[in-house]
This record gives sequence, structure tokens and C-alpha cells, in this order.
Amino acid sequence: MKILVINAGSSSLKYQLIDADSETVLAKGNCERIGTDGAFIGFKAPDGEKIERKIQMLNHTQAFEAVKSALTDAEYGVVSDLSEISAVGHRIVQGGSYFDKSVLVNNDVLNKIKELAPLAPLHNPAALQGIEACTKVFGTKIPQVTVFDTAFHQTMPEKAYMYAVPYKYYEKFGVRKYGFHGTSHRYVTDKMAEIMGRKKEELKLITCHIGNGSSISAIKNGKVIDTTMGLTPLGGFMMGTRSGSLDPSVVTFIAEKENMTPEELSKMLNKESGLLGVSGISSDDRDVTAAEANGDRRAHLAHEMLYYQIAKYIGSYYVALGGCDGIVFTAGLGENQPQLREKVCEYLKCFGVKMDKEFNAQAWHGITGTLSTPDSAIRVELIATDEEMVIARDTKAIVELL
Repeated sequence: MKILVINAGSSSLKYQLIDADSETVLAKGNCERIGTDGAFIGFKAPDGEKIERKIQMLNHTQAFEAVKSALTDAEYGVVSDLSEISAVGHRIVQGGSYFDKSVLVNNDVLNKIKELAPLAPLHNPAALQGIEACTKVFGTKIPQVTVFDTAFHQTMPEKAYMYAVPYKYYEKFGVRKYGFHGTSHRYVTDKMAEIMGRKKEELKLITCHIGNGSSISAIKNGKVIDTTMGLTPLGGFMMGTRSGSLDPSVVTFIAEKENMTPEELSKMLNKESGLLGVSGISSDDRDVTAAEANGDRRAHLAHEMLYYQIAKYIGSYYVALGGCDGIVFTAGLGENQPQLREKVCEYLKCFGVKMDKEFNAQAWHGITGTLSTPDSAIRVELIATDEEMVIARDTKAIVELL
């Protein structure tokens, strides 16, 4: 069964075509700068060659047409006709408290995704455009499935997801912690249990999805009991451009001093803070690392803050779980930043964590494996995440029931 996995952004559309039976990726690519004169599609040919084509994509429908052309291309395509594709799975950022699992697309689902748009104004409307465009290009006969970033976190208890603000705001507007990166946390949870040779229902895990956007989850018996991101992906610890959680008075103080609007504040906290804001150099950790190596004080400070905050959350989740069997590092930085993993694990020595520093130093660019020593009290693992595979698996499972 061939599943097309779609991740639609406001001006981009990422895709993967996956053989869900063998769990192999047949094709992948990305439509960028949709709605501009510089729009293009980039994808890999079957032999690995990178292809990039400038093409008119004024909207997501035209982007899907570009994907269709790439998949069926006489020279580079992997299918002869779209009828070979059995279903489409869509990544949806915000499912609110409505969705605790993936579901087949219907009008009620679409209306709820639209209703939740104020909680994810950049992502949910784009996802809806993606679903609508998919229907126009592929027709109504091909089933579509929605897979929600928030769904895996819906097992959190009320004491973990509620905020200490007037309860009426939860009742009126759904103000609570939702969590994100759920497909990634779910994937590495299953993978960690497989690696450890144990059932996830008997494990206490802390999964660390560290990238330009980052979150950590506490997972007990296969279910999330807490996670760092909150109402939006801004919560938790500092990220590439996001501040993470703050004393709320920091926000009101700056707003008063700078006479900033809510929109300006949101931009500052989401786009101008984090590694970028502290270092003054970049949101790309590679640039910050290079600057730190050259003796830049603020780059060093930004890293020290990040490592400290990650370790604090891991420590707090150790308490919340009542112990820990395994810690997982994954995503862009988690998979490719040995310094981050080593510095964080140094804080965790008090829990009996012992790191294999030699392996850790070489574990990046696709190298995964066990980061801890055999006598470490907690197993620490580096696992490459695969959110698209989770989407493909869920889509296959739902479609097979039709």
C-alpha cells in the first residue's frame, strides 16, 4: 500500500511517498515559497540525484499539481499513475482536546480543525488548505487521514495540563497545555521499547525532541503524563527563536517599556528570542557553535542556558515519573549535537547516568545507538525520529478498516 504523507505549511508543502507494507520511502520532496514568484519544488530522483525546478505555485492546489508531476515524471517519477496511491495522510499541528487519535477526514473533522485555528494560526489553516488542495487534485475517492501533533499528549492528567489562571478561560477558550511533536515522541517511545526488549506499558521514559523547535515528554507505561510545550509551541525551554516559558511579568514589563502590541510581542517571543535572541548571532545552532568555538561569550551563554534548562526538565520529569528507565535524544539537535548531549548528561550524573563519551562524540549524521555505558543507572539512547512513518502507519491502519 502506497501512502502519500503531507505536511502543509503556509508557504510550503513537504511530501513523502511511503510503501506502508515494507515501510520504505519511495520519494520525498518539498514545495517552497508557495504564493511567490520564487516558488520551486525540490526532490530526489530514485538514484539520489537532487532535482530542483522553479514552477508557478500561487496556491496549495498548484503545489499538489507539482507533487503529482514529480511523482509521475517520465524520467524521475516513481508511479505511473496516481491511482497507485492508496491514501493520503496529513500532519495537523493542533487537534485540541477533540482528537486523541488519528481519524479519517470528513466534514466534522474539517470543521473542528478550523475551529482550533486560533490555537495554531500558522499551521491549522495551512493544513486545511492542503486537504482542500489534495481533494481537488486527487479527487474525492482517495481516502485522507489526519494525524495530530497533539493527540499523543491527550493522556496527560488534569493536574499537568491545566494552568493556574481563572478556570473560566479553560471553559471559554480551551486555555490549557496541549503539547506538540506528538508523532515524534510516540515514534521514539515505541522504538525505545523495542530496543530495550520490553513492553512500553512497563517503562518510564523521558523523550527529548531537540531541534529548532523542541519539547520533552514524560512517558509512563506508554502514555504521556507531562510535556514541555503548552497552549502553543512557545512553552517549555528556549529554542532556536522561541523564548520558552517565562515569568509572565517579563512580557508585560517589556510591553509597557517598548509600547508593544500583542502581535509585536508574539513576534519577539516566537521569532526573535531563544538562541538567536541571547547569542545575537543566529537561530542555527551550527552558527552558534562556531561562534562559541571562537570565544564568543554570548554564544557560550546561550548554550549554557539551553543545556541547563533541558537538564532541569529531565530532572523534574524523573520526579514526576517516580524514576526513569530510559532517556531518548532525537530530532535535529538531539541527533546531531554531541556537545549538547554530553553537557546535559553531565547534569544527570546525580541520577546515576554514565555516558559513553567516545561513542557520543561520533554519533551524528545518521549514527544512532546507545549513548550510556552498560553500568549507567538509566539507559540513554540516540534514536532518529520518523514522524512521516507514524503518519503512514496510522493512515494504513485506518484505510484498511474501510
